[in-house]
Amino acid sequence: MAFIIKPLVTEKMTKITDKRPNRYGFIVRPEANKLQIKNEVESQYNVTVEDVNTMRYAGKRSSRYTKAGLVKGQKIAFKKAVVTLKEGDTIDFYSNI
Repeated sequence: MAFIIKPLVTEKMTKITDKRPNRYGFIVRPEANKLQIKNEVESQYNVTVEDVNTMRYAGKRSSRYTKAGLVKGQKIAFKKAVVTLKEGDTIDFYSNI
């Protein structure tokens, strides 16, 4: 089962990667644990993972006023993993574009 949903390429994650070049972020399934994330990153990208930090984000309620009235909704809940690789290993997300 695939636990990694997509790599996280945002301004905040790019700053972290620039500061510490061996750290990368991923959006993962909420039920994935650190060992499963580590094994999947190692198998997909052929790198050695030293550490995995995970964060859970709750889905936030949002509402907006439109012509049709008040529209209510909710943003999705997700889990983020920041993976630290062995010194010298890199992942290139843009290689297959």
